[in-house]
Amino acid sequence: MATSTTIVVDLLNSLLRGEIAATETYQQAMVKVGAHPYASDLERIRREHREAANTLRLHVHHFGGRPDQGSGGWGTFAKAVEGAAKLLGNNAAVGALKEGEEHGVHDYENALEEGGLPPECKTLISGTLLPQTREHINTLERLMTR
Repeated sequence: MATSTTIVVDLLNSLLRGEIAATETYQQAMVKVGAHPYASDLERIRREHREAANTLRLHVHHFGGRPDQGSGGWGTFAKAVEGAAKLLGNNAAVGALKEGEEHGVHDYENALEEGGLPPECKTLISGTLLPQTREHINTLERLMTR
């Protein structure tokens, strides 16, 4: 039977993998959009995902775990976004990024609903990571209407 610490570390690592994949996805999107006017918005979001991943790594360490190093299955999503951008153009890529952010919101909301998360994890998610992810969606929606 898994201990509560193991459950917390597993949940944090799952969120970490999502942030690593998001960072990879935005990096690939940046290559595609190049000097497009919204490249700076995408770079800011990529940087925020990288910072979120680093924060989650610290939390995993704090709870005695070993942070995951890769995106795991999430890496497949990153590759799909890259393919969409190549085939369908920038607007399709931004739409795919938005879908990824929506999935991130879902993951963070589920994490908050799960019992057993320590208060500092709940605060991190509800006070920083979830609002930031929702803001990413708003930014991407704005970019799609340009």
